Amino acid sequence: MARQVEEYEFGRIKISGKNYTSDVIVSGDTVKESWWRREGHEVNPDDINPILKFNPEVVVFGTGYYGRVKVRDEVVKELERRGIEVLVLKTQDAVAAYRKLVEEGKKAVLAAHLTC
Repeated sequence: MARQVEEYEFGRIKISGKNYTSDVIVSGDTVKESWWRREGHEVNPDDINPILKFNPEVVVFGTGYYGRVKVRDEVVKELERRGIEVLVLKTQDAVAAYRKLVEEGKKAVLAAHLTC
């Protein structure tokens, strides 16, 4: 059963009744805690390997409450080259987009930075 992303606020996300306080990757029934990137506030090509394991149709990047995380152009191009749609949004908007995609039956991944 797919995990339900219930709420998000600065520094915390609630997924299927459990609170997480570190960055997460969510897909289907899996939550990968403590998603660390090589350069903390930048998503580089190496950082998407755990995302690719889910074989998504859509990847939704949550760039933080204030949108401070940058997703490098090469990341977007690589995902699109693989036929994967990419959304880059502030985390509160990313959560809403991810919920909608899941409701529509899309195989989506949410990769969310929870703070700045």
